[in-house]
Amino acid sequence: MSDPRILAFDTTSEACSAALSTAQGVFSRSEIMPRGHTRRLLPLLDELLGQAALQLSDLDAIAYCRGPGSFTGIRIAAGVAQGLAYGVNRPLIPVSTLACLAQGVYREQGGEVVLTAIDARMDEVYWGVYQLTAQGIMVAMADELVVSPDAVPVPPLLGSWYGAGSGWSLYKERLVARCGKPTGGLDGGRLPDARDCLSMALARYREGALVGASDALPVYLRNRVT
Repeated sequence: MSDPRILAFDTTSEACSAALSTAQGVFSRSEIMPRGHTRRLLPLLDELLGQAALQLSDLDAIAYCRGPGSFTGIRIAAGVAQGLAYGVNRPLIPVSTLACLAQGVYREQGGEVVLTAIDARMDEVYWGVYQLTAQGIMVAMADELVVSPDAVPVPPLLGSWYGAGSGWSLYKERLVARCGKPTGGLDGGRLPDARDCLSMALARYREGALVGASDALPVYLRNRVT
């Protein structure tokens, strides 16, 4: 069986990134832009497909970061994913933004347990705890939450663990007081990257964990914004 051709992208933070798996390897692009994701994402995907000499119709599936994160960015990602999937009749693979952060820590630093925190405004963080499987994929140890930095649920941690995401930068002292100091390392500036979304999507594709376009919904965790 040939390797699946999957296009993955993320717009849930100030990074706009895309990655594409092909038989020749992985192609990827990432740009930092506080605004403008709507205008930049589709041209970025076209550039990536052109670099690999592929069309959308050549893909086996499309993956995207489903949130949590920027409300506008989440809606952009889900809307574009649905539109592309409907257009070429391909399945979708939603991937948690928090899981994507954790996967990036494993890819770059070898971290196998990662506590992720993204600034959720309103003195709260989007919180997730991830552990590496034998297959090299991060899986959640508990439900993702939106919660005060002073009340994040702390799992029983064994060995080395890492902290990652903007919440660790903004609320470092409060999270350390709650969780202790990350024994492996701390990366408060880490942003989600489509390469890590792609790694998780490839594993889910092989497991058959696909959804139709109508079922590919954004995940906000918080349903109310003031």
